[in-house]
Amino acid sequence: MASDSNRPTDPQAPDATSSSESTAQGDGSSPPASADVSSAGSSTSSSADEHVRTAGDAKASRRDKPASSAAPDSAVPDSAVSAAHQPFDSASPAGSPLSRAVQPQRVPEGADVSHPSLFFNRELSWLDFNWRVLQMARDRRTPLLERLRFLSITAQNLDGFIRKRIGGLKRQAAAGVTSLSPDGRTPEEQLAHIVRAVRPMYSALGHTWKQLEPELEEEIGLRVQDYADLEAPQKEKLAAYFRKNIFPILTPLAVDPGRPFPFISNMSLSLAVLLRHPDRGTQHFARVKVPTSRARWLSLDEPLHFVPIEQVIAHHVDELFQGMEVEGVYAFRVTRNADVRRDEEEADDLIEMISERLRERRFAPVVRLEVDHDMPESVRSFLMEKLSIGPEDVYVADGIIDFTDVRVLADLHVPDDRYHKALRFSKWTPLTPPRLRRGVGRDASDIFSVIRENDLLVHHPYDSFEESVQRFIEEAAADPNVLAIKQTLYRTSEDSPIVDALIDAAESGKQVAVLVEVKARFDEEKNIAWGRKLEDAGVHVAYGLVGLKTHAQAALVVRREDDGLRTYVHVSTGNYNTQTARQYTDYGLLTCDRNIGYDLTNLFHYLTGYAPEQSYREMIVAPQDMRDHFLSLIRQEIDHQKAHGTGRIMAKMNELGDSRIISELYRASQAGVQIDLAVRSHCRLRPGLEGYSDTIRVVSIVGRFLEHDRAFYFHNNGDPSVYIGSADWQRSRLDDRVEAAVPITDEQQRRRIVRTLEHAISDPRTAWELQSDGRYEQRTPADDEPGYQERLMQYAQSRREEYGAI
Repeated sequence: MASDSNRPTDPQAPDATSSSESTAQGDGSSPPASADVSSAGSSTSSSADEHVRTAGDAKASRRDKPASSAAPDSAVPDSAVSAAHQPFDSASPAGSPLSRAVQPQRVPEGADVSHPSLFFNRELSWLDFNWRVLQMARDRRTPLLERLRFLSITAQNLDGFIRKRIGGLKRQAAAGVTSLSPDGRTPEEQLAHIVRAVRPMYSALGHTWKQLEPELEEEIGLRVQDYADLEAPQKEKLAAYFRKNIFPILTPLAVDPGRPFPFISNMSLSLAVLLRHPDRGTQHFARVKVPTSRARWLSLDEPLHFVPIEQVIAHHVDELFQGMEVEGVYAFRVTRNADVRRDEEEADDLIEMISERLRERRFAPVVRLEVDHDMPESVRSFLMEKLSIGPEDVYVADGIIDFTDVRVLADLHVPDDRYHKALRFSKWTPLTPPRLRRGVGRDASDIFSVIRENDLLVHHPYDSFEESVQRFIEEAAADPNVLAIKQTLYRTSEDSPIVDALIDAAESGKQVAVLVEVKARFDEEKNIAWGRKLEDAGVHVAYGLVGLKTHAQAALVVRREDDGLRTYVHVSTGNYNTQTARQYTDYGLLTCDRNIGYDLTNLFHYLTGYAPEQSYREMIVAPQDMRDHFLSLIRQEIDHQKAHGTGRIMAKMNELGDSRIISELYRASQAGVQIDLAVRSHCRLRPGLEGYSDTIRVVSIVGRFLEHDRAFYFHNNGDPSVYIGSADWQRSRLDDRVEAAVPITDEQQRRRIVRTLEHAISDPRTAWELQSDGRYEQRTPADDEPGYQERLMQYAQSRREEYGAI
């Protein structure tokens, strides 16, 4: 078996996350591996030298763009949303028409750069991002099993969007909020747009699944069958499996005057059972929860053949209701609002407040009900009444409900006689940065001596996280000359070697202080547990700041050396998570620069003590001065453009939504500054608008890895300013979070980042270019030219042979 077959990847789960940074979660459990109901054994899941361009160079390479002719903003008729919704074809080529949720407004003559018509709606722009993720499941250039994974990721993203964004807007509407979004819409108006835009995407999930099914069966024999189509012997084995492994853990909950309608947990799959008493003729309702402790896909005798567990339960549900007649069984799933907020200023204990918020989220209002397409209207209406929702919250599934579980199928072991490398992305193992390669017997110099020689820039997952960042923390924990370690933890992996190293450091007598952010959405409970574990080991733990999330990703090591104390620093664009470091792209800087060490020392004083008026020499920190600093750098390019014609900006981030920065970018474009932006997820800026953004180009890259790094380049008339940092140009990041960005001062490292930015902007294969009307057009190379991520993997391989390379 080729090793590629067992490598799972999860490249686009947000931040959504996108968000955007964590995977979407239901009841907090991951889907288990497929269970075997045959006597023949089980099918188990298993582990999937260029220089800086001048403004003139950039202008020459830029495509000509037509002026905008955006459609007027209307009441969003169905045709407006569905006009671009093309019939789905599993053989969809790259560059095929893509559905569009964004509905831009016409720009009035003489509009100011802050006019609402110059901004896309954030929520609709995010939905367009999820269409691009779904396109990965449609595109034949994507390996077949990876297409199945992208279907799962799209569904997971949509679940998170409905929980957080629709839930949040519903909360605002219910509270009577009338403030407008930057594009000039009230919460109610945004909801009207979103509801109409979400439905085509929901339908497309089922359509894509149905078109992938025959390809999966033809290619590898993978088939998810309907219970009704099974042969008698298969049903007999399933019946035996049901009685032994499923029946004992089911809890039927009847609804009658003595038994109220049961609580339906968030994201759980349930069965609505319609019953009739044979003597009295009365009709009754009961709910059966599909157990999360069992596999979703039950395997059959034939390898890679499965049946959904809910169908097995449905066909044996009569055994739960002896003496009653089963008239119908219908699957449904409930989604609850995740936007539950508390006033932190009134909280005596932040941990207690977060714990109470988690309890409230569990019982939060329902924002979506998914139902089986065969469910009668009477049952549907009954559920709507009991869940206090309207018709706009009901989604009818054409086939199975919940496609997040198909990721289990994407990770299945494929028999040797059916497997070929084209089924999955080629295996990628992050490479040890050349300067950190260990000698024979692992007796190379310690990492601190490497950093003293020169700053070290790492780019994950091309560079190994384990052999750079993890090694940095582990060596610090073990080094007797290290006196103190300070670190932020926003998200980390389940079995975190970073946390283990911090505990070892504390138990060995080192002073260890950790800021654990307990407001990291969907990771609150996990982070509280990490904090308690660290506290038990003697670590000084702070749980965030009132009113702010701490998203800065940084670690500080204080080491005793011959010439006195020296600080070593790691500042990153991503989390201290060994798992996502193989799936997300992120930059990290390891340095012992004294100014940056001073700055980070001050930042930790701010985070763990009372020091809100800190000053910083090199780093830029939000919410103190990050927005103002970036605005100043943009204005500086305007001045250089007017004086020398050299204005040039490149930036890469996850999201672009801050209205003040966008307006300043419009002013820069009006002055002639050349601006290239790589924005993975939602983008409020409208590029290519005549008179406003003629010189701005925006691309979005969606590929095997989730693009999570943030880098910023300002030409500065030949003396570039280059930064990496934890924050996007997003209002909430700049106002409501503690974020940190650090300058890259080494010339070779700056050139490396600039080259990477240029490759992202010019990516011929996986980049989607944003048009002024909101459409994203995918680039299609004439030949087999590699995409951006493949090119960076090639560069990483070449650097491996160049000892001393950056």
